[in-house]
Order: sequence, then structure tokens, then C-alpha cells
Amino acid sequence: MFKNVPYDKLSDEVLMARITSGNAQAFNTLYTRYSRRMHAFFSRMLGFNSEKADDFLQELFMKIIEKPEAFDCSRKFSTWLYTVAGNMCKNEYRRMERHPQTNQIPEEPGEDSIPDRIDFALFRTELQEALARLSPEHRECFVLRYQEELSTKEISEIMDCPEGTVRSRLFYALRRLADQLKIFEIK
Repeated sequence: MFKNVPYDKLSDEVLMARITSGNAQAFNTLYTRYSRRMHAFFSRMLGFNSEKADDFLQELFMKIIEKPEAFDCSRKFSTWLYTVAGNMCKNEYRRMERHPQTNQIPEEPGEDSIPDRIDFALFRTELQEALARLSPEHRECFVLRYQEELSTKEISEIMDCPEGTVRSRLFYALRRLADQLKIFEIK
């Protein structure tokens, strides 16, 4: 049925079925489709640490290569992928609680930066710090909704909680972030 269809036109679920059969081209297509998005997700969830995001991205796709049968074909692939990625982040949060490290201070913008760029860099730094102060559940909800642009239904499936809980967590996260970022309020 899908023999002559180009790989980039196949659904994620069909590609996963092909990966289970050992098809490297199907894996490459999924990797191309999701690697940038998942790297951005890991970066935001892990304090904008690009090296750590690289490592987590590699680990995520290694899980797909090593155990493609872990994917339940009755589920939507993207929901499953974000669930696995979210669980990886939660495990990292637990590891960080057991072995705390000092937070790295982001580099200052270059001296030749324009004021708007400096303001944006300052806002981004403050947002990163404010997100880090949220609970892991609230941070994940915020990132999935406002940075990954997923629906509350998709987030509910990823986080395995009711949609009402997702909406509550989003409300709480937005309120906390608004309180912490008041200095950037436009008057």
C-alpha cells in the first residue's frame, strides 16, 4: 500500500513500523522531521544548555533505534516521543537534585550589541531563571504549550493527566512567570 510513496510523505506511525523492520531510511526521515524540534524542547527544558540538549537528543533517538517496538502503534507518534523526552527530563531533574551543581551564567551579549538585543538577552536570561524556579510539571506544561505549541489534549496525553490539570498548571505557571517578570512589563 505504501511501497511507492516517498518517505517524507509517510506518516510517523508508518515510519515507525518500518523502523521496527530495520529500515534505516525510515529512521533518517523521522530524525530529519523531529531532531530540530526535540533539540529545542530539550534545550528549553534543560536550562538552554545546548551541549546537554545534544546529548539528550542523541539518547532519545538511540532509544528509537534500540527499541522501536516500545512504540505503541495505536498511539500518535509525536505524543509518544514527547512523553519519552519529558520522562528523560524528569529523570535529569531527579539526578540534579541528588547532585546539585552551580548554575552556569549565560554569556553577556557582545559590546557591539544594540540595546534591543541586550534587552532581549536580559529577558531571555530572566525567563530561563523563572522557568527553572517552576516545578518540573509546571515547566513542562509551559514549554509544551507555549514553546512547542501543543494542544492541552496532547499535553494531557504526554503528561498522563486530565486536561483540567494541564489548564490549571498552565494558569499557575503563567501567573508565577508574570509575577517574576514584572520588570519587563510595558507601561
